[in-house]
Amino acid sequence: MSRRRTLGTKKKIALLVSAATVAGGGAFVMASTSNATPPAPKSAAESTACLGLATALGNNEKFIADQRANPDAQSEARIANRQAVVEEIKRKQEASGCTVGESAQDSQAAQPSQPAASAPPAPAENPGGGAAASGQQVCNGSTVTLSGEGGAPAASSNQFPAGTKLKVTNLDNDKSTTVEVTSVSGSCVLLNNAAFEQVREPGKFLIRRAVIEKVG
Repeated sequence: MSRRRTLGTKKKIALLVSAATVAGGGAFVMASTSNATPPAPKSAAESTACLGLATALGNNEKFIADQRANPDAQSEARIANRQAVVEEIKRKQEASGCTVGESAQDSQAAQPSQPAASAPPAPAENPGGGAAASGQQVCNGSTVTLSGEGGAPAASSNQFPAGTKLKVTNLDNDKSTTVEVTSVSGSCVLLNNAAFEQVREPGKFLIRRAVIEKVG
């Protein structure tokens, strides 16, 4: 009887040791998994969504720089508004797995000899001379992205004054929106969040093939 109880005790100890070993192995696996290196943030060159956000960030940073270089009575308020937009774009970059703080200028924003942001925007020129007429296609070759601003659907522009109505069509999904220009930006046209949602493709923050028309 005594021997049987001793063997039984040894077996119990062996089972406990085995259980501890398995549990330890499981803990090691969980620890290894939790310590896995997160994926590196994507750059604008690697993702269309990241490129769109980088372009939007660059446009807003350029607008702020122009306001500081050519200040007027409203510059301080405009800069404060755009800095809030910049922070929102950075939050979108982080949420989308993009490099936070990466900025880029689109083809229109990068062109030289643009009017200062604080000056009244000059009317767009057409090939025949003079200002663009209602219903005429403008900003040929421009990409379109979002400004990051909230509110009702609207646009900002460096070529059209406040009150101008522009129709933006995304040729990749045939969606369009007609919006009013309400502020100045570093591009021919930037859509705010609400307007961009009306024409965007899911997961994209940049419209590469866009038709922009002046309609009023």
